[in-house]
Amino acid sequence: MSTETIGNTVTKPTEYSADSIQILEGLEAIRKRPAMYIGDIGIKGLHHLVYEVVDNSIDEALAGYCKNIDVVIQKDNSITVKDDGRGIPTDIHPKEKKSALEVVMTVLHAGGKFDKDTYKVSGGLHGVGVSCVNALSSYLKAEVHRNGKIYVQEYERGKPRSEVKEIGTTSDRGTIVTFKPDEIIFSSTIYNYDILAARLRELSFLNKGIRLTIKDLRELDENENPAKQDSFYSELGLREFVKYIDSNREKLIPEPIYMETEKTGIPVEIAMQYNTSFAENIHSYVNNINTHEGGTHLAGFRRALTRTLKSYAEKAGFLAKLKFEIDGDDFREGLTAVISVKVAEPQFEGQTKTKLGNSEVMGSVDQAVGDMLNNYLEENPKEAKTIVNKVILAATARHAARKARELVQRKGALSGTGLPGKLADCSERDPERCEIFLVEGDSAGGTAKQGRDRNFQAILPLRGKILNVEKAMEHKIYENEEIRNIFTALGVYRDDKQEGRPLVLDKLRYHKIVIMTDADVDGSHITTLILTFFFRHMKELIEEGYIYVATPPLFLVKKGKDEIYCWNDDQRIAAIKQLAPEGKESTVAVQRYKGLGEMNAEQLWNTTMKPDSRTLRQVTIDSAAEADRIFSMLMGDDVPPRREFIEKNARYANIDA
Repeated sequence: MSTETIGNTVTKPTEYSADSIQILEGLEAIRKRPAMYIGDIGIKGLHHLVYEVVDNSIDEALAGYCKNIDVVIQKDNSITVKDDGRGIPTDIHPKEKKSALEVVMTVLHAGGKFDKDTYKVSGGLHGVGVSCVNALSSYLKAEVHRNGKIYVQEYERGKPRSEVKEIGTTSDRGTIVTFKPDEIIFSSTIYNYDILAARLRELSFLNKGIRLTIKDLRELDENENPAKQDSFYSELGLREFVKYIDSNREKLIPEPIYMETEKTGIPVEIAMQYNTSFAENIHSYVNNINTHEGGTHLAGFRRALTRTLKSYAEKAGFLAKLKFEIDGDDFREGLTAVISVKVAEPQFEGQTKTKLGNSEVMGSVDQAVGDMLNNYLEENPKEAKTIVNKVILAATARHAARKARELVQRKGALSGTGLPGKLADCSERDPERCEIFLVEGDSAGGTAKQGRDRNFQAILPLRGKILNVEKAMEHKIYENEEIRNIFTALGVYRDDKQEGRPLVLDKLRYHKIVIMTDADVDGSHITTLILTFFFRHMKELIEEGYIYVATPPLFLVKKGKDEIYCWNDDQRIAAIKQLAPEGKESTVAVQRYKGLGEMNAEQLWNTTMKPDSRTLRQVTIDSAAEADRIFSMLMGDDVPPRREFIEKNARYANIDA
């Protein structure tokens, strides 16, 4: 999640001359424009620093020299990453005339990943890696155990404090990097344990046989041990990954279909499992990078899956009685798959550079999947029949869903008319300036309509809890009035003529879509239901950064004319102390807001809707695979894992007291 800030600065133009051209030397360019290198300077970019350092260790593992990678969140929110690889070389670099360690740490695009003899494949996208981390850290220490000796160099905002020093001897080998993110650069320097743990778990599945550990020293138990620590190790790799993602779904075949091979020099590893759900969940990776925009490897997988399954079903006579065509989407309903390829020189495209563009990879994956599936279907006729029956059921449901979807689109998005009757629209027509609040219930909706700025804020009240899409067939989703209203209000639709039926955003009417519900358990449940709908059926809106969650206050602390709004118990306690001396707390009135409708329009505007005083949490996907698993667990039928998750993550047990 990230916090919205809004503001405009107008400056007078100055003369444009040769003096205006800045040449940013060394790592200055990274500090000047950090978002160009790590995506942003919020929570995502902060965690990306850790991934860059861990990726260096993973590269050593891919080359066959590293088996253990340890990550420690220190008490001061600095990070230590330790591996047992070969250790970064410390001898003098022939061109730079300084230690190779210093070159790697201070020179952009320097490192072993540019030498094909050192690393055949590499996880880093552009080789900025650890030098980028160094530039954006107020302090970094690199310790190398190599050739029986210990070498150390320390840096401050990317600049060495001294030469590389030899400080002792050791029988170990490897590299230890400790860094503290620069508070001048980042909006927050507090690490989220769960985000880091999810990435390390993912890496353990993608790189079987490597142990990754993480521990958090910020909070210790009564025995002075870390309250949070995990160790991740996978012996079977992607097979275990698919089982983990699908742990809360009912499987259709006993074991995942799996293959690991090399086609035209490209290593391909795939695991796939069919389940009783109605969603397609395919996660693709290139050199451990999550390519959430897909690319040629995903296209090759889809093409081979459709061709091979369709050919088998036709030959076996399963499709003889069908009165309509089966398309590619039908073969992927209820499918969870992980595709991992290793490419020596990946070419990335797309908005976030996570779409693979190498054309040769499509043929390699296509051939590998075709061979694997043909063998599996011939050798497992019982499972093959189960899969084909699932495909026929999906096709029948899709046929019904298309009619329901066309009805929604004909009334709303495509025609531009027929907006929901409950929608209170805004007068502005530029989508970049418009925002819509999805509000729980007519009462809160009424307050929001009175409190909003009608120029750019629209309100769409939703009646109670919307449909749980995790357990619903697609045609049922489009028959649901609240979901139909969301589609038509937003002006988006699915393109049935394109592979994968992408969401078309050309006529999206708002670039801020804000979920605004009560600050209680029911409100959280409704938020989760709406987020599940967006994740399963409008994921593109999340990926483009259009989805936000409003944060209404929990308390109003008041004494006389003094009022303080509070969003948690710590703020409430601090507000009471601020307004009343010790022993006089009873003179302070505390109002607990259970619903948005309890606020008047002015209060709702000032605390939750006014751009320069509100806090909006932007919804992002840090790990698509982990989000997939959590949504299926929270919204599925299996109660024990949901209860365990809630108990583990609950912050205030008395939230409705």
